[in-house]
This record gives sequence, C-alpha cells and structure tokens, in this order.
Amino acid sequence: MKEKGQVFKFVVQYEALLKGQWRPIVRYDTSHGFAHKDIIHYTGEEDKQPLYFQDFNIAFTFAIQDLKNIWKWYRIAYEREIEDEERFGH
Repeated sequence: MKEKGQVFKFVVQYEALLKGQWRPIVRYDTSHGFAHKDIIHYTGEEDKQPLYFQDFNIAFTFAIQDLKNIWKWYRIAYEREIEDEERFGH
C-alpha cells in the first residue's frame, strides 16, 4: 500500500503449483513492523530474514527483483525438500 508516494506496507509472495497444490515458497512482507523475507519450507517451518533497507520502497523493489531473478532457485530448493521428505521422512 502506498500513501503520498511512499510504500507503508507490502506483501510479495512466490507460490508454485507442486503436487497438485499451490504452495507458498518465499514471502516478502512488512508484518511485525519491519521488512523481511520468509523462506517457507515444505514442513511449514519459516525462516525469517530481516531486510536492512533505508525504507519500504527500496525493500519492495528488492523483493520484486529478487523473485523475478531467482524464483527458479527457490523452486528447486523447495522441490528438493519435498524429495528429501518423501525419501527420508524427516
């Protein structure tokens, strides 16, 4: 959401259709009052990584560019987690 040209909150999420279900894989957002990236694992666990940018405008732009540039890598990592879970049953 923008107000007077400034982003004051956002959510950008990459989801993939895997095994017949849409699954969230990476989410950038400003919940909890700060910009961060959540890596969402197949098990449902999330790794929260703070984004240290000057403002939410820059963090939002970074989030969009990151997902456009390396979404395939996020998908590959997630698919490997699925394979490991099926193979080893963590």
